[in-house]
Amino acid sequence: MSETLVYEVLRQLDRPARADDSLTFTRAEDPVFITPWRIARAGSAALGAVGLALSDLWRLKTGKPQAVTIDRHAAAASLRSNTYVLQDGKKPVSWDPLAGHYRTRDGRVMFLHTNHPHHREGALRISGAKDGTREALAEAVARWNGLEIEAAIAEGGCVGGLVRSREEWTAHPHGIAVAKLPLLDIVRIGEAPPRPLPKSDRPLGGVRVLDLTRVLAGPTSGRVLAENGAEVLHIAAPHLPYQTEILMDTGHGKRCAWIDLREPAGVGTLEGLIRETDIFTQGYRPGTLAARGFSPERVAALRPGIVCVSICAYGHEGPWAARRGFDSIVQNVTGLSSVQGTLDEPRNLPVQALDYIAGYLAALGAMVALARRADQGGSWLVRVSLVQVAHWIASLGTVDGTAGLKELPDADLAALLMESDGPFGHLRHLKPVVQLSETPAFYARPAEPLGSSPARWT
Repeated sequence: MSETLVYEVLRQLDRPARADDSLTFTRAEDPVFITPWRIARAGSAALGAVGLALSDLWRLKTGKPQAVTIDRHAAAASLRSNTYVLQDGKKPVSWDPLAGHYRTRDGRVMFLHTNHPHHREGALRISGAKDGTREALAEAVARWNGLEIEAAIAEGGCVGGLVRSREEWTAHPHGIAVAKLPLLDIVRIGEAPPRPLPKSDRPLGGVRVLDLTRVLAGPTSGRVLAENGAEVLHIAAPHLPYQTEILMDTGHGKRCAWIDLREPAGVGTLEGLIRETDIFTQGYRPGTLAARGFSPERVAALRPGIVCVSICAYGHEGPWAARRGFDSIVQNVTGLSSVQGTLDEPRNLPVQALDYIAGYLAALGAMVALARRADQGGSWLVRVSLVQVAHWIASLGTVDGTAGLKELPDADLAALLMESDGPFGHLRHLKPVVQLSETPAFYARPAEPLGSSPARWT
């Protein structure tokens, strides 16, 4: 079943099954964890497609494919990768205590995301909470009707969403718009001559990636590229909020640099980097970077033959396209959390499947576009969103989630983990999941804090 789903994903990118493909899945399918959603199947299929895309790039370099192996339990565990990180023996990542579900006046349930300080302050201010406690926020939300506070939070530039049933979401104008979109797509946005892949002993060796993303989905895509040889430069700005602990999960193999696009010097630095870049990945809402002068078309004009990757919460079409969102919010508005629990008592999934799978698919699209560039030339745009992943997971149906595990057995989990030492200290984290027969994935450098490296290519 996983192999069939892999080729369904690849067909959306016009990549057919090949006679010399070698793809193997080990261990049982869902449920792995306690969830009715087929997250192991979805994660395994996305990573299987990533593996075949890596094999394709290796074939372009050497004339030979590689065998790909995916452990389904490792794939499922990778969808909660940040929860396995230990820094000097301690867990570094924690949720803000105000984040979570709140009852509204009309009996609905609202989910508020408060992990960034300005979103936390905004939720308290917009709701009218008398202080910064969870009790005060609950009292304030209870004075609102559900649809009203959802709209107020969105209009105020903050992040939250009303819990919906699957039926309510599929009838929602944005749910209808997203249903018309593929899981991900690649569109040609400019002309350029074919460019062969750099010579290297790794599938992505010599490929340069600018990673302008935050939180999980975008940084995960960069990590996948880094573990297979790409030089990934992660760009952030000092004035923007960032949960730096997440870098201990997503920052392996990358360098991290500061660029402030409010300053002319920062704009010039980014333009210079783009002129020597192969993949430009951004995780901001549609139009955000374009307003700074870095639309996909402008980026392609700076670097003909570039692959642009766009990752967002709600997709590039529909009435909510410009809305802010995170994995937890999209789970709730699309009905995934009401199926995980009930509409009256929703529960988030035990994994952040939308974030991590969107990251895997973004890396997949980037690699397929690189192969197209080598064969056809051109500049390319890859588009994927959390909500498109939510629709895809929902389309796979459900299982009896009560048969799943709260956690993998210690021995099983230990086999999936690795340790590294670097600027963050001693880290325990997950190994790369995709196993290749000729070029095993590895991280060439440890994760580092934001701004640790200069904003230039090595």
